[in-house]
Amino acid sequence: MRIPGEDFMTKQVLVIEDEPNIAEAISFILSREGWKVSIHSSGTTAVQAVHDVSPDVLILDVMLPGKSGYDILQDLRSSDATRALPVLMLTARGQKTDRELAQRLGVNRFMTKPFSNTEMLSNLRELVGG
Repeated sequence: MRIPGEDFMTKQVLVIEDEPNIAEAISFILSREGWKVSIHSSGTTAVQAVHDVSPDVLILDVMLPGKSGYDILQDLRSSDATRALPVLMLTARGQKTDRELAQRLGVNRFMTKPFSNTEMLSNLRELVGG
């Protein structure tokens, strides 16, 4: 919650999620908390979207049309411009192997769907240091 007069810097989050209902829900939750939210739904053009938006944090779905979240994460981590970008990965599959692969590729946080609003906000605040 923002306090009047408080020096509040709006944080930009990019959500790469192809399920409209999930993207809308995340956008609603975060916008209500003062985040600036951009949504992108294609795996194929996701890396370009990251460069275009320059978010403070990225929410990345694993299963996307055109390119998987794992491949996108690998691309982001191999570029100097996006190597340090905090990434929260979402998946409907929460198997141990999925988590391990994401961690090997350099994910910062990993959440399974469905997730709680509180958990989402808590993870994002930790990732951007606020």
